[in-house]
Amino acid sequence: MSARTAPIARSVRTLALLSATALLATGCVTDKLAAVGRTPALSGIEDPSRAPNYRPVHLPMPDAPVQDRQANSLWRAGARAFFKDQRAGRVGDILTVTIQINDRAQLQNNTSRSRDGSDSLGIPNLFGLEASTNNILPDTVSAASLVSANGTSNSTGTGQIQRQEQINMQVAALIVQVLPNGNMVVNGKQEVRVNNEVRELTLTGIIRPEDITSANTISYEKIAEARISYGGRGHISDVQAPRWGQQVLEAISPF
Repeated sequence: MSARTAPIARSVRTLALLSATALLATGCVTDKLAAVGRTPALSGIEDPSRAPNYRPVHLPMPDAPVQDRQANSLWRAGARAFFKDQRAGRVGDILTVTIQINDRAQLQNNTSRSRDGSDSLGIPNLFGLEASTNNILPDTVSAASLVSANGTSNSTGTGQIQRQEQINMQVAALIVQVLPNGNMVVNGKQEVRVNNEVRELTLTGIIRPEDITSANTISYEKIAEARISYGGRGHISDVQAPRWGQQVLEAISPF
């Protein structure tokens, strides 16, 4: 490669790198540009068990209980109605989950550390050999104070956390799986669009049939392995979120 073509090749490589970076950057905002002037779209109703990130729950389970059936009896054990139990109990049944979260947390820590150190080493008397140090060291060196060191360390730290969360909602959940011991896996999703903002509530977890009330409801604190998410998407959420360029800089900046 000649000296004249080398700068051209470097310019081509630089232009290709900048073009690839620009394509990646524009790919991040293509969806937002396509949604300009439109209201946020709601998700379609789909089978939760067919979602790409869905995973069936597998937990250690006891043996299935033996069902005691009584012939010629109108009453069924465990039923809360005369003819049929109205509570959810099979895959595809629906029950209402009541969410009342009112959490507060306040933490404050203060730490202070201070340390002073002083060391001194000398040889004022050493079998009369201290006088011979002048033969090795300069005359200005005193054997009584050969080494002296002082150190001071101070550290002060203050940390404070204040958090308050409050959610009062009800969401209808779907039973997607019945475990061998009778417990059930529920999955619920609710989307509400107000103007140009969509509020989304999702939950999943494991419940016991005994915790379902006669009104076919259950409180969120009785859900094991509960995963509750409440957030939004739309114009307000986009304004409140930092720009993607700022997020990249914060991720790669060492300072």
